[in-house]
Amino acid sequence: MPPDSRTTPPARAMRADARRNYDRILAAAAEAIAEHGAEASLEEIARRAGVGSATLHRHFPSRQQLLEAVFRGKVEALCATAGDLAAGPDPGHALAAWLGAVARHIVSNRGLAAALMRGAHDGDFTLGATCHTMITSAGADLLARAREANAARRDVSITDLLKLVNAICLAVEREPDSATQADRLLTLALTGVHPAGERALTRPAGVIDP
Repeated sequence: MPPDSRTTPPARAMRADARRNYDRILAAAAEAIAEHGAEASLEEIARRAGVGSATLHRHFPSRQQLLEAVFRGKVEALCATAGDLAAGPDPGHALAAWLGAVARHIVSNRGLAAALMRGAHDGDFTLGATCHTMITSAGADLLARAREANAARRDVSITDLLKLVNAICLAVEREPDSATQADRLLTLALTGVHPAGERALTRPAGVIDP
């Protein structure tokens, strides 16, 4: 997917001072979001970056554009991980491992669990719409391979699985060990709570039985 020019630096080279301000704003935003979530104060982000509010808004006219710039690189890495896993020999394990990576990504970026699905129903290139499309496409390829290997149910969609991961991450978002809790709950969801599921737990974690 080509980058959205509204959330990335212009194709022409930035002046050195403008580039420094851009990078400082992104770093400050990532730090503030990790601490306070996606609704972190823009004024606080500007203060941490050592720039004025006008400079922040010149680079990022809206909160959504700033959020997308912060998360786009991370989402692109997550999609690259899907491609790497797709090359593995076990499609069921690849799908489960990637869903685990999605969960870790969400819990490490407070507010993204809600923001990922936000915008999926509007027509603008918001954080939710853009990242949702990128992640859905990457996950759909893994799910298709898992279905072909009879490692995923035919009636399960990638949207179903992402909603499941999203819900789990929202449930544990404010717990101190949220990543561990999310991983445990995701494993339970994928293997089931029936005793027969214990056999699945001895195989690659997260294999989805038909």
